[in-house]
Amino acid sequence: MEQSVKTFSEYLKAADNIAFFGGAGVSTESGLKDYRSKDGIYFTAKNFGRPPEQILSSDCFFDDTELFYRFYREFFLSDALPGAAHKALARLEREGKSVTVITQNIDGLHKAAGSRNVIELHGTSASYTCLKCGKKHTKEQIKQDSRTVPKCACGGVLKPDVVLYGEQLDDGVLSSAARAMASADLLIIGGTSMAVYPAAGLVRFFSGKHIVVINRDSTPLDRKADLVFHQNIGEVLESAVG
Repeated sequence: MEQSVKTFSEYLKAADNIAFFGGAGVSTESGLKDYRSKDGIYFTAKNFGRPPEQILSSDCFFDDTELFYRFYREFFLSDALPGAAHKALARLEREGKSVTVITQNIDGLHKAAGSRNVIELHGTSASYTCLKCGKKHTKEQIKQDSRTVPKCACGGVLKPDVVLYGEQLDDGVLSSAARAMASADLLIIGGTSMAVYPAAGLVRFFSGKHIVVINRDSTPLDRKADLVFHQNIGEVLESAVG
């Protein structure tokens, strides 16, 4: 691994524009569960009566809002802090590199770590919108609301500003991500199985010099990558960034 990390570090130093495409594995080091591993939400969430994919859908939100929020409060309102991978990417940007973070995560940890150029494909659990009056609310307000289903002062139900199953990704957000991919000369793929579309399809816009994959398990991009690490993503990024 040592020689591969050295090569990765050289890629970082030579790159003018870096795109990082990440998923749930980036935040597992912060204590958050991923989705599809044997320890992930899809395999460990019990006692809700319905599969997580159904609960995290637009249909469930509107048809059984209480069930949606019971599940959501358990898994998506944590006090997690940025991990080593988040911090390493933010440090790259502080040191003058052009870095665009394209994340499938809704936890907001890249921004919390200090990354400024972050594209949140699936929205963010940091903000909520009243379905009645449109007023915005914060994650802290949701956590302080003792009711299972949080509501605005006007009485309207609050909906997380996230993309639920059955909803479309924002065209503007997708376009921004595609442009970032197209302009990058180094693409880092981290903590994602590359199984969620249309997000995973964004990599087709990359035509730069090098692709580096950092993921615990194999991905469909491994065969196209210049470097592949099946190690801890925080450790790899920390070592390469230096």
